[in-house]
Amino acid sequence: MKVDGRHFRSIWLEPDGWSVGAIDQRRLPHEFVIASLTSAEEAADAIQTMLVRGAPLIGATAAYGMALAMHADPSDVALDRAYKLLIATRPTAINLKWALDEMAAVLRPLAPSVRREAAYKRAAEIADEDVGINQAIGSHGLEVIEAIAAKKAGGTINILTHCNAGWLATVDWGTATAPIYRAHDMGLSVHVWVDETRPRNQGASLTAWELGHHGVPHTIIPDNTGGHLMQHGMVDLAIVGTDRVAANGDVCNKIGTYLKALAARDNSVPFYVALPSPTIDFSINDGREIPIEQRAASEVTHMSGRTADGRIEMVRVVPEGSPIANYGFDVTPARLVTGLITERGVVRPDHAALASAFPERTGRR
Repeated sequence: MKVDGRHFRSIWLEPDGWSVGAIDQRRLPHEFVIASLTSAEEAADAIQTMLVRGAPLIGATAAYGMALAMHADPSDVALDRAYKLLIATRPTAINLKWALDEMAAVLRPLAPSVRREAAYKRAAEIADEDVGINQAIGSHGLEVIEAIAAKKAGGTINILTHCNAGWLATVDWGTATAPIYRAHDMGLSVHVWVDETRPRNQGASLTAWELGHHGVPHTIIPDNTGGHLMQHGMVDLAIVGTDRVAANGDVCNKIGTYLKALAARDNSVPFYVALPSPTIDFSINDGREIPIEQRAASEVTHMSGRTADGRIEMVRVVPEGSPIANYGFDVTPARLVTGLITERGVVRPDHAALASAFPERTGRR
């Protein structure tokens, strides 16, 4: 995807051949800042503080974090220490564990003397694989949008999103946005309703930013507006991403996704979830088993923004002393999901369909 005409990925290996560059998403939409990651500790901090976020990007960052650890010290002790450090950063996104297990499977059998080169090679492969997967998701999701476009006979297709499942949440293209970008680039008339997605405002800050830079028509809406739009026929379909999909097809995504799915079902709006296969967790049979991250109260109590004179300020928006509950994710039951848009096509949200589409993953733990 492009920023002011220049192609960017969300994370990359720097020209020095060992340090890692990443877009600091905490600074968007007001500042475009490149962060340099030079150690496993810095990679872990980037994941934990949401300098990088989104399940696929978290996985790629963790992979590069392991490579940085091997650059500093390729010993068994350092390998185990880096794995434990990185896996503790975010509990909900299963791509984190998948990527770390992929790295460990390659590195542990090797002699320390060759681990550095192997680590960077596998991390780069994981990043490139993510790009290819998302391109395929875009192609399969495009078919869904084209079918709706045919029914609307040239009318604008209105698509609702939640959180950010764009290229900023992956290495490139995005999951939920990949079909949207494909449709837009093909000349289809698409318009995106962008949920602000409180409390961190990934929709308002990130999705709107990247859609705007790519030229996709969009409108930011408060989180609770989606149901109203659906009631009035202003949403043709919803596409969201996910941080983990259980074996039965239940979907765990940013808090508020479940409410959108309920509204979509009540108004006969198709509700799709776009995901790469590493997001499927066959070790969890039911979405209620997925650990739900509870994040800092400060995300709810405070908001940052640009003042009239151009300063970036943090302000408190709730009364002093009020208790805060900040659940980062919720689970949408498979019965509310129209289909799962994967790199191998649109799949029914159930165990049999998922296992048939991705038999090689059913044995992964």
